[in-house]
Amino acid sequence: MVKNPFKLEKLKINAYQDEGRSLLKGTFTAMFNPESYSLKYENVYQSYQGINTSGRKAQYSLSKPQSLSLKLILDDTGVADYGGSGFATAALIGKLTGTKDVYKQVQTFLELTSYMDGKIHEPKFLKIEWGDLIFDCRLESVEINYTLFNRSGQPIRAELDTLFIGDIQDSKRVKKEKKNSPDLSHYKTVKSGDKLPLMAQEIYGDPSYYIQLARANNLNNFRKLKIGTTIKLPPIE
Repeated sequence: MVKNPFKLEKLKINAYQDEGRSLLKGTFTAMFNPESYSLKYENVYQSYQGINTSGRKAQYSLSKPQSLSLKLILDDTGVADYGGSGFATAALIGKLTGTKDVYKQVQTFLELTSYMDGKIHEPKFLKIEWGDLIFDCRLESVEINYTLFNRSGQPIRAELDTLFIGDIQDSKRVKKEKKNSPDLSHYKTVKSGDKLPLMAQEIYGDPSYYIQLARANNLNNFRKLKIGTTIKLPPIE
């Protein structure tokens, strides 16, 4: 479907009850598009440095999930006409419907993005869409600032400083990282609590590959890994 180039596209946060993001439970549509947003990419390197040395090798350890920060504004001052209501409101699609009460709007936003969903026993899975931005994520934090009040002390404007953390399924992550490429082998040093099925899940996205790992490392008893042992994680077709 071709988008109308003259229509103002609003930032939307879709909330789902499944990791695959197929069971849509509600959508938060921003009243005002953010003036800007920030994407953060971060790599972590081992910090150990030998005694009496002037430097160290930057040994790659891991890449942290991508994060997105942006500010959302909820307003009920009547400064904007949104959705034909004559009031500044946030549009909520699905079972969670909007309200002109800013405090209630905030609570509804939290129900969609932050509060535990009783059916899945954790907060919902989110997808943010705006222009070229399509971001699968979870809400990590939100700071709510009420900045304007009516004569009775009810908030009529709120600013939500949000931080979303990237969320990617193991199968998609493995495909993206290409760690099972036929020309790549990886090595991991066993730490306390490490188990072969968990290693297989981390690298290949499938814990059942522990059998191939045990065979590749000549392990007779894969249930008892010796701490400090180096495990080879070869390409698996």
